[in-house]
Amino acid sequence: MTTIAPRPAAAAESGGHPAPPLDPPRTLSTPRLASGAGALRALALACRECDAAFEAGPIAICENCLAPVEPVYDPDRSLPDRDAIASRPTSLWRYREWLPFTGTPTLSLDSGWTPLVEAPALARALGVERAWVKNDSVSHPSLSFKDRVVAMAINAARAFGLDTLACASTGNLANAVAAHAARAGVPAWIFIPHDLELGKVIGTLVFGARVVRVRGTYDDVNRLCAQIADRFGWGIANVNLRSYYGEGSKTVAFEIVEQLGWRFPTAVVAPMAGGSLVTKLRKGFAEFRGAGLAAGGPLPRLYGAQAAGCGPIARLVQSRGDRLVPEVPNTIARSLAIGNPADGSLAARTIHETGGWAAAVSDEAIVRGIRVLAETTGIFTETAGGTTVAAALELARSGRLAPSDEVVLCITGHGLKTVEAVAPTLTDTPTIGPRVREVEALVREI
Repeated sequence: MTTIAPRPAAAAESGGHPAPPLDPPRTLSTPRLASGAGALRALALACRECDAAFEAGPIAICENCLAPVEPVYDPDRSLPDRDAIASRPTSLWRYREWLPFTGTPTLSLDSGWTPLVEAPALARALGVERAWVKNDSVSHPSLSFKDRVVAMAINAARAFGLDTLACASTGNLANAVAAHAARAGVPAWIFIPHDLELGKVIGTLVFGARVVRVRGTYDDVNRLCAQIADRFGWGIANVNLRSYYGEGSKTVAFEIVEQLGWRFPTAVVAPMAGGSLVTKLRKGFAEFRGAGLAAGGPLPRLYGAQAAGCGPIARLVQSRGDRLVPEVPNTIARSLAIGNPADGSLAARTIHETGGWAAAVSDEAIVRGIRVLAETTGIFTETAGGTTVAAALELARSGRLAPSDEVVLCITGHGLKTVEAVAPTLTDTPTIGPRVREVEALVREI
């Protein structure tokens, strides 16, 4: 496994000595757009802030104002009704009219449509009327909600004729990019912080991806990937394909609405790393209300969950400020350890506008959250999910969740990815001989 240090941004800008290239450098040419009847085509883009228009392509930032760009959907496109959606295969593509392509997708056709599990014992612990777990810890194929966004990224790469898929990752995205690329027969380059959990590293290497550890935090890894995105002609899922990639998160909202019988919950609690999931949940709920697919009532209040050791978005929400202050991560919740989140300010604004709030919880509370979820629902989650449960408990204690609430908790990854976090808190198991009297002795101890 290769280890490299990130090239400082200053060196790239001031003519310093760059690190040796990973491969012979090549310039990204104009994307080869798919052709032919029914061919998959990515939507054109527009700037979120200044409305500048761009042709479809592997770009994520407006060249005029440096704000993010987003896909432009035809407001006059034909939209399906509830019955039409319900008749389709159970994957995220059942909502294809709200995803950033026209034509027929050819890759990652079976991701999405994860269970929405009612959790009465968890509802009692939260003091709310009803609670559900949106369980993306069983997402296909890589056991996290990142399968949704990578399904978008890999189809965008195919539409643009990009021959390699890559990413900067804190773990779950690494697993997803590697798995989806392996199924498609596409080479994958994965850049991760040097100290990532072993389970996530193994869960990436097993798919045959080229994994590179970078000395530093996720923010260092992401900065490096931004510098190399166009140099090698790669589709970097969360960099130059981010405009398309992020739209996959909306399908969490679509599924929640459909699985609740075409209605909204009153509140949703979701983990925050880069902040995109919270913003896309709101977008997805709003799009279904606009299409007349969700029963009346307000959009759900959105609540964000972060670790106290890396909670820049939560602290921005709590301060009601207008400027996010980056942080150096120091938490066991490494999948959320992004100190300078790309969508942090928008996520904070989204939370306030929906009437929600955010909580930043300790590492100890995160571990308790993992165990509470397992013991009340039978679902084993990683540290990001433990953060979500711990934040929900804190929000309930502080009165942010009401007794009448119907709450959905977004659980985004499987606990087998981060066993190191919870293992020290579990009691040792006794070892006995194969004798009934030894079992009886154990029973008497209870």
